[in-house]
Amino acid sequence: MPVARYNGRKIAKMTFIGKDSPVYIRGEKKMKKKTKNKKKVSEEEAAAPNGEDSAALKDAGKATPEANAVELETRLMRLQADFENFRKRVLREKSETYVRANEDIIGELLAVLDHFDLALRSAEEHAVEKAFLDGFRMVGGQMLDALGKFGLESLEAQGAQFDPEKHEAISHMPSDEEAEGIVITQTRKGYMLGQRLLRAAEVVVSSGPADGGK
Repeated sequence: MPVARYNGRKIAKMTFIGKDSPVYIRGEKKMKKKTKNKKKVSEEEAAAPNGEDSAALKDAGKATPEANAVELETRLMRLQADFENFRKRVLREKSETYVRANEDIIGELLAVLDHFDLALRSAEEHAVEKAFLDGFRMVGGQMLDALGKFGLESLEAQGAQFDPEKHEAISHMPSDEEAEGIVITQTRKGYMLGQRLLRAAEVVVSSGPADGGK
């Protein structure tokens, strides 16, 4: 390499190679070839499937059309079953929501019906005019009919056998007219909402004859 002197010291002279030089051209070709080989190897590695994918591809290649048809049919049946279960669950939840909403609203109206019954009973005891009583009863009947469209049904416990699932005994009294276990008096109406008990009827139950039947 050519040298030169600077302040008494030897220094190397830089030799610049132009782009047209054969040395530069050969070096550039080598660099491009190395870059191309690396890029090719990277693409091959990326395209090569892993062990699981390779096994799946082999299995897919071995599957017959009949096996594929059976698999597709099985998947379709499972999908149909899942959808049917989903549809039934949505309908059930919708129905339960509807019933709960009606139950909350009608439950608040039961107190109004109780007051209406008390007012009617008081009017009957005080010998109010018949036309007024008839109108009062008609309004009460219309109210019950309207609520009945949503599944409300009153329980008539008077004279019935005591049923702990529908009646709430607030007292037991001896009775010569009614046998033991028969409802003597209904103090508050009970109501059913569809197949569900909305409120039990409050009743007084006979405990049988006062002298024990002697």
